[in-house]
Amino acid sequence: MQATATHASTEAGEIEVLTFDLHGETFALEAAIVREILDVAPETRVPGAARFVGGVINFRGKVIPLANLRLAFGMEAKAATIDSRIVVIELDLDGTPTLIGLQTDRVHEVTALNLAASEQPPSVGMRWRPDYIRCLVKRRGEFIILPDLAQIFASRGRTFSSQLSPAA
Repeated sequence: MQATATHASTEAGEIEVLTFDLHGETFALEAAIVREILDVAPETRVPGAARFVGGVINFRGKVIPLANLRLAFGMEAKAATIDSRIVVIELDLDGTPTLIGLQTDRVHEVTALNLAASEQPPSVGMRWRPDYIRCLVKRRGEFIILPDLAQIFASRGRTFSSQLSPAA
């Protein structure tokens, strides 16, 4: 399975991102792939599905998979809170634009990140698989994690692709 995300950047090496929290860490998604931010919606569990994408939600009359990045990164599952949100993204999976809902603990803002301040994840001492992280960007003394969604979803193989509904 091949998954790609648009990597829109300016000549200055900046990208526009949506920042959000997972397990006390700040993550960011390129704003170009974000379609909508939703309050937590009722989820329908899919029997026999992998835990990472164990359910689906109704998004504007379409059934889309709901992915839990906490589980992809090996974090413990957490019940939704009043701050939890679902970020609907569109990724190109196997040449098909695909809508996916991502569970987040809290959504912050759309902002620009300077890629000149980015670093590859260290191979030692990381809590998560380094191949799931595109880069770390330092901003105001803290690191923001840009996940490599293409790698995360591609590594889920046929189990994940069989659970997806293409975007219209």
